[in-house]
Amino acid sequence: MTVNRTDWSDLREFKNVDLTRSFILSWEDEGGSLQADVDLFLCPEHAFYEKPRPAEKACFRPACIEFPWCTAAHLEGEGSHSSYPHSLKDLRSGQIRAFARIGEGQYEISGDFGYVRVESGRPMVRLK
Repeated sequence: MTVNRTDWSDLREFKNVDLTRSFILSWEDEGGSLQADVDLFLCPEHAFYEKPRPAEKACFRPACIEFPWCTAAHLEGEGSHSSYPHSLKDLRSGQIRAFARIGEGQYEISGDFGYVRVESGRPMVRLK
């Protein structure tokens, strides 16, 4: 079986942001949608980019990455494997290392929080 892998940087939802410089703060289930609250790194080309203040090194904005119509989410790592929604209690916060679409309606995201495989509709990014 061949995996049709698409890196986050090639997905239109993540245009002009850098996920590998972003941080997940928390995870929650909102009526069948898996949501990750994030400090999202905005690139200068982003419509809501603002020049960082002198004490800041980059433009971060609070945002939410939503996986609508989530039917499964599996947390894997450190010998554990649990499934959605039970896996939510095990999800931690931390920097994102990788994010990819690995097939129709299938996504994987990894970082300081572990490795999560999600089955859902196309993810949406909303600035707060």
